[in-house]
Amino acid sequence: MRDNVILLVDMQSFYSSVEKVDFPELADKPLIVSGDPERRSGVVLAACPLAKKWGVQNASRLWEAQQKCPNAVIVRPRMQRYLDVSIQITNILNQFTNLVEVFSVDEQFLDVAASRLLFGDSFAIAQNIKNTIMNEIGINARVGIGPNKVLAKIACDNFAKKNESGIFQLDFDNMHQEMWPLPVDKMFGVGNRMKDHLHGMGIFTIGQLAKFPLELLKKRWGINGQVLWQTANGIDYSPVTVKTHDQQKAIGHHMTLPRDYGDLQEIKVVLLELSEEVARRSRLKQYMGNTVSIGVRGASFDFPTGFHRQSKLFAPTNFGMDIFQSAFHLLEKHWDGSPIRSIGVALSQLQPANCYQLNLFDIQIKKENINRALDSIHSKYGPTAIVRASSLTKAGQAFHRAEKIGGHYK
Repeated sequence: MRDNVILLVDMQSFYSSVEKVDFPELADKPLIVSGDPERRSGVVLAACPLAKKWGVQNASRLWEAQQKCPNAVIVRPRMQRYLDVSIQITNILNQFTNLVEVFSVDEQFLDVAASRLLFGDSFAIAQNIKNTIMNEIGINARVGIGPNKVLAKIACDNFAKKNESGIFQLDFDNMHQEMWPLPVDKMFGVGNRMKDHLHGMGIFTIGQLAKFPLELLKKRWGINGQVLWQTANGIDYSPVTVKTHDQQKAIGHHMTLPRDYGDLQEIKVVLLELSEEVARRSRLKQYMGNTVSIGVRGASFDFPTGFHRQSKLFAPTNFGMDIFQSAFHLLEKHWDGSPIRSIGVALSQLQPANCYQLNLFDIQIKKENINRALDSIHSKYGPTAIVRASSLTKAGQAFHRAEKIGGHYK
């Protein structure tokens, strides 16, 4: 059996790095990429290393970041540009191996076990990748190396990002010395809530988690307990695959509202827009779904409210009004009337749209004809060429969302 060699290539402060490449006059200035504060999306998406030296952190609120670094340059995100650069990076990585898995817009896994005869050992390949990305795009990459994806990820996040070379290898030879002493929340897959649970069990380091009785973890969290224990012990059998995103479990759309919505009719407008968008994306990917879910978050940060509920459909669908009617029923049933800050709709339990059970009580053919017409207009003339009249009211967000990709400006 061949020795596995997995790399995780991560771009340093990706969004801000792209901005500095495109606008060299910003090179020596602290830079923050943030959403639009006028629409309450003023969250730090990326801070360059100069801004981070002032204490600015990603995902913090913009006003807090500006207090820490008053001289920072604030720029709005350009998501289409970042996606284009991400594709350029993927093309570079494909020069080293045909096994490239996109993990996020700025992180990608590579399996280079079969590439060593051409490019040298893992460190030589990592350095070659860093040099190529810097020379062709101008962005600094960091590379974690491991025998599997989880160790490569931990190597990158905790060591490669912090050392001078930007490269670090974590394997079964040095895992006990390097990874096990780390705080348990530095392990991939452990967030704040899980960290609190583990601390309550007397587990404070990754090593303590690795040595904790597996049966007790499984008894408390089932299969997730098994995954936690395996990760702490550096065990990961998932391969690097180019088809990671081919099969989706759900298709959803969520948005933070420009103001607090407290009127049911206004919320209904946004809910209909989100339902139509989820339906359109489902048809684009040729899926139908059997379950509709809705998530609502209240307006107060100090006293969080909201809910997440789902409902099984009578028959699979990718028709906007079907999704909306189910989502609206959930809203009416579970909303407490308090103003809301954000709302999302999702369609899950997906199945191929080209094969489904006919329903005698549903006009599926008519719906398909409507869908076909809507998608044709959308494809030819854009997302706002045809909208519902309710989207023209002050509550409507369809035209604003059309200017964005993934919730941020193109």
